[in-house]
Amino acid sequence: MLDELRAAFGRSPSRDGLLLLLRRYLALGRPILLRSDLVDLFAELAAEPPASSLVGTPVEHLISTSQEATLSAPWVYLGVRPEIGRWRYLRIHTESLDLEEVSVSSYLEFRERVTDGGLGDQAWPLEVDLEPFSEGFPKLKERRSIGRGGEFMNRHLASRLFADPVRGLDRLFRFLSLHSCRGQQLMINAGIADHEALRRAVREADRHLAGRDPEAGWSEVAESLRVMGFEPGWGSTVGRMRETLQLLQSFLEAPDPGTFEALLDRIPMVFRIAIFSPHGYFGQNRVMGLPDTGGQVVYILDQVRALEREMARRLEEQGVDFEPEIAVVTRLIPENRGTSCDQRLEPIVGTRNARILRVPFRTASGEVVRHWISRFEVWPYLERFALEAEGALLAELGGRPDLVIGNYSDGNLVATLLAQRLKVTQFAIAHALEKSKYLLSALYWQENEPTYHFSCQFTADLVAMNAADCIITSTFQEVAGDDHGVGQYESYQSFTMPGLVRVVGGVDVFDPRFNVVSPGVDPGVYFPFTDGERRLRGLQPEIDELLFGDGLGDARGVLGEPDRPILLSIARMDRVKNLTSLVDWYGRSEGLRRQVNLVVVAGSVDPTSSADAEESAEIARMHELLERHHLDGQVRWVGRHLERPLAGELYRVVADRRGGFVQPALFEAFGLTVIEAMTSGLPTFATRYGGPLEIIEHGVSGFHVDPNHGDRAAELMADFFARSAADPEVWRAISEGAMERVRERYTWELYARKLMTLARVYGFWKYVTGLERTQTALYLQMLYNLVLRRRAGAMEGQPAD
Repeated sequence: MLDELRAAFGRSPSRDGLLLLLRRYLALGRPILLRSDLVDLFAELAAEPPASSLVGTPVEHLISTSQEATLSAPWVYLGVRPEIGRWRYLRIHTESLDLEEVSVSSYLEFRERVTDGGLGDQAWPLEVDLEPFSEGFPKLKERRSIGRGGEFMNRHLASRLFADPVRGLDRLFRFLSLHSCRGQQLMINAGIADHEALRRAVREADRHLAGRDPEAGWSEVAESLRVMGFEPGWGSTVGRMRETLQLLQSFLEAPDPGTFEALLDRIPMVFRIAIFSPHGYFGQNRVMGLPDTGGQVVYILDQVRALEREMARRLEEQGVDFEPEIAVVTRLIPENRGTSCDQRLEPIVGTRNARILRVPFRTASGEVVRHWISRFEVWPYLERFALEAEGALLAELGGRPDLVIGNYSDGNLVATLLAQRLKVTQFAIAHALEKSKYLLSALYWQENEPTYHFSCQFTADLVAMNAADCIITSTFQEVAGDDHGVGQYESYQSFTMPGLVRVVGGVDVFDPRFNVVSPGVDPGVYFPFTDGERRLRGLQPEIDELLFGDGLGDARGVLGEPDRPILLSIARMDRVKNLTSLVDWYGRSEGLRRQVNLVVVAGSVDPTSSADAEESAEIARMHELLERHHLDGQVRWVGRHLERPLAGELYRVVADRRGGFVQPALFEAFGLTVIEAMTSGLPTFATRYGGPLEIIEHGVSGFHVDPNHGDRAAELMADFFARSAADPEVWRAISEGAMERVRERYTWELYARKLMTLARVYGFWKYVTGLERTQTALYLQMLYNLVLRRRAGAMEGQPAD
C-alpha cells in the first residue's frame, strides 16, 4: 500500500493534483475532517485537471477508505480503514509529499495537540491498551464471522479442549458435577467418581433405559438411575434421557462442535437471571415518553417474557421441577410522576414468576434521591446502587443468579460490578452507545462534560465491554458498521479524551465475545393489517380522534385533506431521533406535501412540560418549523405516548389507508419501531445509520434514507407514493416484503432460544478455560478507580484528584 502510494505521489500530473487536494483540505480551516468531507471534496476537485489525474489511482482508494483526517499545516494525518475492523494510520507532509505510517499512539497524540492547542498535561498521558491481554486467546479472522462468537468458541475451544483427551474429559466431568438448584443435585452424583466412570455409567444407563417406555418420566426410573450415579436433568421422559445420554456418548467418542452445542443445550444451567437497567422510569404503565424512557423498556419487558417461556420450556424438557426466576433490577423513584416506579416490587404482566425489583439511588450520606435524574447524571450513584442491589437481589432470588445481563452504559457497569463480586456469567447489551450519537464526542469531551459527562460514560463502556463474557448486539452494523461507516463498538477500538485518557487498544470487533441476537416484536400486539379477525376495531374512534381531531389539547394541526395517505413517525422527542428535521424535509418538499399527510407522535406539544432541556429545545423547534412552512393543515403532531395495543392498531389503520412509516434518526442502534411498522405491513423508510440498514432490504422490504440528505429522502418518499398512487401493486409489493422480512428474522422466540444457547456456551467455557481473565480484570479495576470513580466523585461535589 505505502509503496504504491509513494509511487503515485511522485508522478506528474498526479503530484500536482495531490498537492491541490491537500491544500484544499487545509483551506477548509477545520482541524478534523470526516470521511464525507474527504470524499465530497475529492469528487468536486476530480471533475477537472489536475485533480482529475487522481481518479482510479491509489490516491483515490486512500481517500475513499479514510474515515477521518486531522490537519495542521504542513501535516495531514489520516485514519485509514481499508476493511472492517482493520485500521492503519498515515501522515502526509503537504509540501514535500512525504508519506509514512505512524503508530496509533502517535496519531492520537497529534489529534490531541491539534484540537487541544498543545500537549498540556498530556505529556505523560494515561494510555490504555487492552490488546496484550488477549494475546494467546483465539480471535476471529474473517469479517463474516464477526458477531458469531458463540459458534467460533465451540469450534475452536472444543477441538483445543479435547486435544488432550484425558484433561478435556476430566473438565467435562467436573462441569457436569457442578449443577444443582435449591439444594437438589442435578446430572450426576457422587456415585460417579471420574470421567472413565462417567463413560461406563452412560453406557449402562442407556442399555437400562432401552427396555423402558419412552414416555415414562423420571420418577419411574429414578431409583435405578440414582444407583448408577445419575440425577434429574437428563430429560423429562425416558426417550429424551436416552437422546441426551447418546449425545454425550457421541461426544466422548468423537468430540465435535455441533454435537457439543446440542449437548450443552440440554444441560440445566440457567434458573435465575438478573437484568440491570437503572436509568429512566422503568415500569409497565404510563412511563413511555417520559425522559430517558423508550424502546429499551419495551425491549427488556418483551425479552423477559420470551426468556421465561424459553427457560420454562427447557427445564420442563430437562425434567427439572423448578420455576425459572427473572428479576429486572432498576431504580426506585419516590417522586414517580404517576407511575409505579416508587414500588419496590412489581410483577411483570405476561409472566409467571418475573418481577421488577427497584432499589433507590442514595447520596454519599445515605439519603434517598427522590427525583428523576438524567441518564447522563447517574454516575455518582451507581456503585452504592450496585451494593444495595446485590443484597436485595440475593434475598429476592434466594441465591445468586446464574446469569446477569446489563443494559445500556449504566446497567452494564452495575452488571460488571456484581458479576465480579458474585462470580457469575455476564452479558452486556448496549442498546445505543452515546459515543456514536454525538459527533467527535470523545475528542471534545471537555466541552460536553457539563451536560453529558462523557468521561464517565465512555470509561464505563470500555470497562464493561472488556469485562463481559458475551456482548449481545441486535445487528452486525452495531458491532462493525459497513464498508463506509464505523460500527458503534468499533469506535471504541482507539480514541482519545485529551487530558484524561488515550485508548490505543480498547475494543476489538474480532473478539469472539460478540454475538448478533436480533430482538423481535410481540406478535399479540403487532401483526399484519390483513389479519382482520384480530383487528382491534373498538379502538377506531380513538384513532380517528388521534389522527383527525381538532388540534386542541396535547396536539397540533388539523389535516385539511384527511383522505390522503398518512406518513407516520413515532419516537421520543430528542435531537438524535431527528423528528424536527423530518418536518423540515416535508415542509420543503412540494412533491411529498402533494402526496401524503405527515403524522408525528412524539413528546409533548408544550415545551414547558419537560424537565429535559434537549427535549424542550426540540419541542420549541418543532413549533417554529410548523409556523415557518405553514404546515398546520398537512402535519398532525400528537404529543402523547401510545399504549402498545393502540400503537399496534394505529400502524394497521395507516396501512389500511396505504400510508407508510418513517424513522429519520441520525443514528439508530436497532429500531424497534421499524420492525413494529414492517410487521404491520407498512412500507418503511428508515435511517441508513445503524440497525435499519441491516433490517431493511432497500427496495424490497422498505427503503434506506440518509438523514444528512433530507431533500433526497423526501424525494425518495414522494416518488414511492406517486408510483403507488399510479399502480397499487408498488405499495403492496413493499408491504408484503416488509412483513416477510420480520417473520423470517425478527421474532422473540428465535431471540430467546439463541440467548439461552449462548448462556450455556459462555458459561461452560468460562468455567473450563478460566475466561475470567484475572489480569484483565485487575487492569479494568485500575481504569475504573483512576478515571471513572474520580470523575463520578467530582460530579457529586467531591474533588476529582
